Parts: sequence; C-alpha cells; structure tokens
Amino acid sequence: MVETAEGCLEALKGRGFNFFCGVADSTLASLIEELSRDPVGYVPATREDLAVGMAAGAFLAGRRPAVLMQNSGLGYCLNALTSLNLIYKIPVLLIVGYRGYQGKDAPEHWVMGRHCEALLREVGIPTLVPGSGQVGSAVAQADGIIRAQGIPVALLIRSGVL
Repeated sequence: MVETAEGCLEALKGRGFNFFCGVADSTLASLIEELSRDPVGYVPATREDLAVGMAAGAFLAGRRPAVLMQNSGLGYCLNALTSLNLIYKIPVLLIVGYRGYQGKDAPEHWVMGRHCEALLREVGIPTLVPGSGQVGSAVAQADGIIRAQGIPVALLIRSGVL
C-alpha cells in the first residue's frame, strides 16, 4: 500500500509536528502540496542549511519542526546539523527525498544515494527508511527517538512511497 501525502501529514500532525519548512524535492512534492493547502503551512527556503536554521528557531520558540529536502541537500546542511542541532540538542525531523536509492535515478544522484544513510549515521543522526505503508509507524518511531534523545532524526523517503 502506498501512503498518501494526506495520511503522512496527519501522522506528522498527530505527533505534534507543527512547523514545516524546506527546499522543494520532486519525491516529496505531494507532501509539500498538502502542507501548502493545510493551515499548518509550509515555509520554503532557498537552501537546506537555512531551513535547518529556521527549524532550530522554531524549536526554540516552542514549535515541533520538520525540514523537507532532497538528500543532495544534506551536504549543504550537515555543518548546521552537527554544530547546532546535535551539540545543543535541538531536535528536528528531517524528511528527506531519497534520490539515487540503489542507483535507480539520474546519475547525479547516485553518489549521495549510495552514501547518505551511512553519512547520517556516522555523524550521529538516526535514520529510518520506511517502505510503502510504513511512513506512519516510521514517524512514530522517529518521534520517540526525538523525545528521548533530543536530536535530529532522518526519514529517507524513496520514490513511490508517498
């Protein structure tokens, strides 16, 4: 079963996530469209590190943030995640379009597709890769880690899962 963007958004809101920002990604386009129609809204950013900074500010203001991006954007925001979020325990849910998964994508996505899971784990960011029908439970699992450890968690969303 392929989950809908509407179902994903309901799972996120049900867990209290209430600030969404990021950089557009075709894998996450349906979720971004759903957020744009929802009162909770979506704040677009020009770069992924900017989105991580906005999410950190939202957390400090009492919100529960999620940042949407393509996995190629992890390079732009890795320093912000390691020197801000991880050190100061500023949690954020990273919802990442998993481009280049198993080499099935355009060539420019192959390298990051091959290494993004290991890269995130190496810097200490727990990573989940839900299959079809598993996004809701992955959101719950990620939320549990965020609440217990106060650190970022990444959900890598493959093409066709939403």
